Amino acid sequence: MHNRARMPRRLLLCLLLLFSAAAWAEAPCVLTQRWNQDPPYSMKMPDGRISGIYVDLLREALARMDCSAVLVEMPWARAVAELHAGRLDILPGMLRNPERESFVHFAIERWHARNVLFAHVDTQANWPRASLDEVRRSGFKLGAQIGVNYGPAFAALDRDPAFHRGLELSASRTRLWQMLKLRRIDGLIADEWTARYELAQLNMQDSVRATSLVLSDEASGIGFSKATVKPDFVARFNAVTEAMERDGSYRAIVQKYSPGVPQVP
Repeated sequence: MHNRARMPRRLLLCLLLLFSAAAWAEAPCVLTQRWNQDPPYSMKMPDGRISGIYVDLLREALARMDCSAVLVEMPWARAVAELHAGRLDILPGMLRNPERESFVHFAIERWHARNVLFAHVDTQANWPRASLDEVRRSGFKLGAQIGVNYGPAFAALDRDPAFHRGLELSASRTRLWQMLKLRRIDGLIADEWTARYELAQLNMQDSVRATSLVLSDEASGIGFSKATVKPDFVARFNAVTEAMERDGSYRAIVQKYSPGVPQVP
């Protein structure tokens, strides 16, 4: 009688464990991803949807892994802290460094934007060809944003008063594009993908071109929190983005928002 009384409890425990395991196995694969208003990488569309290069790339890649992302809007510094603490799973647009590698799995960087000199086609004879140093001798009027890191070549020249005489600084890149349209400057330095998107929005893509002068080529990528995301998940993600690169969907997403971007090895 004593044994018969214990059997239902054991059976119940087994059933509870089976149901719990089944519920765990069927738990949806949902990760949190940071976004902010930063066209063409992430932005709110007129109909209220959040879209952009990083948003669409991750949406497609995660869907191929039977996963999805909840988009959370937050400033950059907070996003890094949240990723570190494990309260955020994915942070696109991260530059790799030793400190971040202690708490971030970095996905393989497939394509990335460069800081490039864009210039008006009417000034092509004066475009710097080999280095930014040519700006001082050619009379080329250059625009740049205040507080933006354009790489070591610009930083070195930025300390030269002679370079500053032909330099127009502004906090607003939109204002610099308008100055270029009005021919008050001859060119400006900008992130390649951002520039092509903005030129298309301003209908200036025929009058302004990317020159051959690349100021910096440091890749930013997609970071996953080590606190919440396992290495094998990132390995699967890398395999999926490799497949997206082969089938052309990666390139199609980039070119949707930044038309005319060449492939970057």
